[in-house]
Amino acid sequence: MTGLGADARGNGAGGPPPGEHSVDSVETHPAADRPVGDGTTRDALLVVHTGREATRRVAVQAARRLAEAGFALRVLPDEYSTDEGLFDELPPELCPQTVDAGSDAALGMEIVMVLGGDGTLLRAAELARHARVPMLGINLGRVGFLAEADIDDLDEVLDAVVNKTYRVEERMTVDVFAHQNGTELGRTWALNEAIVEKMNWARLLDIVLEVDGRPVSEFACDGVLCATPTGSTAYAFSAGGPVVWPEVQAMLLVPSNAHALFARPLVISPESRVALEVSDSGDAGVLVCDGRRTIELPPGSRVEVVRGRNPVLLARLRVQPFTDRLVRKFGLPVKGWRGRRR
Repeated sequence: MTGLGADARGNGAGGPPPGEHSVDSVETHPAADRPVGDGTTRDALLVVHTGREATRRVAVQAARRLAEAGFALRVLPDEYSTDEGLFDELPPELCPQTVDAGSDAALGMEIVMVLGGDGTLLRAAELARHARVPMLGINLGRVGFLAEADIDDLDEVLDAVVNKTYRVEERMTVDVFAHQNGTELGRTWALNEAIVEKMNWARLLDIVLEVDGRPVSEFACDGVLCATPTGSTAYAFSAGGPVVWPEVQAMLLVPSNAHALFARPLVISPESRVALEVSDSGDAGVLVCDGRRTIELPPGSRVEVVRGRNPVLLARLRVQPFTDRLVRKFGLPVKGWRGRRR
């Protein structure tokens, strides 16, 4: 969400003026420095939110440009099954080929191009993270916080992909483990948030919150979110959590509709170990990660959340303070701003 590259003020290697901060504070790497595949071909995976005419036009334009630039394009079988005519406008030699929809779908790719909203990007992240391949999103949804560009920037995006002039930014993830009485129920991960929430919407879920092996509080609630800085503008924000700048390494704990006096959002160290225990005398719950991966939690279950071993890689085109992205995406009023007097 922050822009990348050299300092936007033209200060070069000298850095920002005294009293100001560089906007390029998230660790990034030039795309041209990344080794890809065997060096003889350029491969890209297209992940598309199908079913919309506008999406189809953008997908065709992107596929044509990349294929003509020498990319071998791949798409998931679902893209064709939900929109058989997705690439009918292209000659056969330029049409993307389907790739197996398993977790290895992005292996060997130079980049994963995502055409859609944040939901589509989260779907693509399941493949890109496993393959350690950067994603570049073009927002065709609503807010689109994770996407780097809007549809009006398509030509710029395609130029950057063809010429490898984008930078690659690492985004923190969390690894999640669920147990009950010593038996593993499952393990998964999240880019935005891991949520332990109630299954019975007529009742509250009793949860004990633990940080670094010590109890913090117990309360009845709709659920508790453990979010990353990337996820702070998603579900955690709607639940009353703070917005955290992407360069801040932290985890957020956000109770949802808790029936307690002390149930405020907490910002904790990224090296902490969080545990959420479901009461063994109450109702069952469910673990939901990024709205996509779920694990049922019987009474007495315990969910542990730690910093993820593998980050998600996002491709960034330009220097842009996260503040500007926040204002633009949320339409925040800044008309009265005068700026610092010099």
